[in-house]
Amino acid sequence: MGIQKFLAPEFVFGPGARKLCGRYLRNLGAGRVLVVSDSGVAGSGWTDEAVLSLEAEGLSAVRFQGVRVNPRMNQVEEGTRLYRDSGCDSVLAVGGGSPIDCAKAIGVMSANPGSIADYEGIDRIPRPGPPLVCIPTTAGSAAEVSQFAIIGDEGRRIKMAIVSRVLVPDVALIDPETTVTLDPFQTAAGGIDALTHAVEAYVSNVSSPITDIHAVEAIRVVEAWLPRCIAEPKNLEARTEMLRASLEAGLAFSNAILGLAHALSHAVGGMFDSSHGEANGILLPEVVRFNYPASASKYDLVARIFGVEPQASPKAADLLADRLAAFAASIGITARLGDQGISRADLPALAERAARDPCALTNPREASIRDIEDIYERCI
Repeated sequence: MGIQKFLAPEFVFGPGARKLCGRYLRNLGAGRVLVVSDSGVAGSGWTDEAVLSLEAEGLSAVRFQGVRVNPRMNQVEEGTRLYRDSGCDSVLAVGGGSPIDCAKAIGVMSANPGSIADYEGIDRIPRPGPPLVCIPTTAGSAAEVSQFAIIGDEGRRIKMAIVSRVLVPDVALIDPETTVTLDPFQTAAGGIDALTHAVEAYVSNVSSPITDIHAVEAIRVVEAWLPRCIAEPKNLEARTEMLRASLEAGLAFSNAILGLAHALSHAVGGMFDSSHGEANGILLPEVVRFNYPASASKYDLVARIFGVEPQASPKAADLLADRLAAFAASIGITARLGDQGISRADLPALAERAARDPCALTNPREASIRDIEDIYERCI
């Protein structure tokens, strides 16, 4: 197997975990905390509750709620200014992948010079940021346990992948009660994102038996519990299982990295500001169809989890790809890339961006620009 490295933060999992944020930040030496969130999370009451937990431990809070879906460089800059001007010494992220990624980037910029774009790529951050605690409110991104931050550069119309061990939060407080306020689309998009994380980490060319354990378990849980989350949104058992699937997938992909579906969806999100989870749901089946020859035995296991016997047909790749597409459709992910405003004229620019994405490096099968354009075209 060779030498393996596995990065993970301390995490607390279960109902009520979110209420420990004040205690954990106090133990990390915090005094004045920048609370990074967004308007939707604030409207659900989770931000207020977190601030009360901080105040109960004698900490002061400064709110930054200017994060939007697919966070951009200007939001990082605004949050960093507020952090510095307010004399903050730590960060609490409350929300889904967007607030957490933005909080990570704010932490980086509070300790390092220049622009967040200077740190695009792998292991380019020289100094770690301040203490960071995360409370996820979605089940999908797993940003609370990963070494990734995805930040949009509006000038270049790309999503930058920033990957570094210093982006792994100090503590993740993973509480399924925060996910019961998600609407059906948010639930479905997050669940498909978790599934894509797990499948791509499982077949990654730097996967290991350790990451495989987490990836396979995440796939099993998503297949069994995501439809129930959609049907019974207040079912705390189902919400708990899906948040566990997100966690397991996050532990897998943070260490095995991802693949072509994420490279392609990052390009789509950068150019068209689309839903990341929805784009993954559209792209994953076609990426699986393309990748299958390079990792057939692992994809066959995925097929069996989804109730497909791949050896029953010579068209095993098609059976699995079609089953994944049907699963996405069953939970409401029915759109195509064309519905997001993408036309064939956009494919060369999208393909060029996707080919440069770091996630393409760990895809099990090398893809040319033409291969990537073909995948996009099948998804329009």
